[in-house]
Amino acid sequence: MKTYKSLSISNPDELVFGISPHTVSCGNGLVIGAGQVFPEINFTLPTLLINEANWQSVISHYHEICEAVIKRSTVLQVPGLVIEFEQLPDMSMNPEWGAEITCLIKQHLDELYAATGIPNALRVTVVDLRDTDQPPLLRTGESCAKTLEAFRLSAQAGADILSIESVGGKEVHDQALLYADLTGIIGSLGILAYRDVGWLWGQITAIADEYKIIAGGDTACGFSNTAMQLAGQGMLPSSLAALDRAASAPRSLAAFEHGAVGPSKDCAYEGPIIKAIAGVPISMEGRSSCCAHFSPLGNIAGAAADLWSNESVQNINLLSGSAPEAFMELLAYDCRLFNTASKSNPLAFRNLMVDSDLPYSPEALILEPKTVIHIASEIVKQTGGYLQTKAAVQAAYEAILSAQNNGRVQIKTAEKVWLDSVALSLSAVPDKEGDALEYLLATYGSFFTPAAYGL
Repeated sequence: MKTYKSLSISNPDELVFGISPHTVSCGNGLVIGAGQVFPEINFTLPTLLINEANWQSVISHYHEICEAVIKRSTVLQVPGLVIEFEQLPDMSMNPEWGAEITCLIKQHLDELYAATGIPNALRVTVVDLRDTDQPPLLRTGESCAKTLEAFRLSAQAGADILSIESVGGKEVHDQALLYADLTGIIGSLGILAYRDVGWLWGQITAIADEYKIIAGGDTACGFSNTAMQLAGQGMLPSSLAALDRAASAPRSLAAFEHGAVGPSKDCAYEGPIIKAIAGVPISMEGRSSCCAHFSPLGNIAGAAADLWSNESVQNINLLSGSAPEAFMELLAYDCRLFNTASKSNPLAFRNLMVDSDLPYSPEALILEPKTVIHIASEIVKQTGGYLQTKAAVQAAYEAILSAQNNGRVQIKTAEKVWLDSVALSLSAVPDKEGDALEYLLATYGSFFTPAAYGL
């Protein structure tokens, strides 16, 4: 297990798009983090029942999408391309189906490279089926076996990068989030999720190593993106979502402690903190992901991106053409802008992206480079997921208070009362992991099984 005791990037001015201390070479000649930002296009099916009767229609959709995406990539002369194939649940439950589509997409990418020389890679994201059981078993049972089999068959079928949106700890985090229970949030992420990510990525890395491909990265999508969406609907304070985002970084870092090398997942908005600590390239999504979800992070998400993604878009027809082809064009032009700025004044462009979002949301503050470095530096001072998570939340809280006091970030009046209560809540968070675990067992014990986390 790797541990991080210092930052790979300690100067905020060096936390910038397109450049990572540790580059990743993968697929057909693609090098990520070496100076350019590449598009990472992600697509999915229109509303369609996935079963044996419809399987040829499913295959036809993926053929059609790949042809459209590759046509647009060629016309716009992208400098490189990543396709992310996010398996749908039925495709991971039936790993042979996911493998068949993986092979199909890889063939299209190989043909693109042969015809044009455009470097490219295929990321396959397997669905984490392990919460099928309630409480989740995670390390045992059929759902765990199916998840790992889906990884193995995808690797055999031609995946260049393996990723997942893992769910361990979510069964407790969801409950704690609803009650704004900071002890529950920190414990679920720092004890349960941290342990699960470490165990799971030991398995994923072994498969990636066996097939000589890349163990990419995880995401706290099911945790902090849930908080972001609830805050966006006014169902919880945006400051709480911001604290939750910072709290998610150590659990995602655990993937890199257990062999992942990047690029991290696009929906991992904790990516800049991971990049500052581990120095790995990251994929990010912002305004280009509005086809899948809304967020307050449309521009600032690009500040440190090495891949620029659209999250996911259905294969439906727009006036211009198919939606995947249209979003391929959007990503291509965004990346042109990134890469042109890299040749002249990358910091000026990065700062514009940061400053355009920062005043409007405490969630954006967590992605601001100086704040990222502050949170990251507090994380590496601690050992173990629990203390790291607690430190991340404390650092984020201090940053929000400072930004509020100097007028850098607008805090809604209705949220200020809650924000004023956070100091008292944080003071009640146990200093020892054992005490926090006892709290989880006493408060949320019916929702999780300790043995699923090796406890």
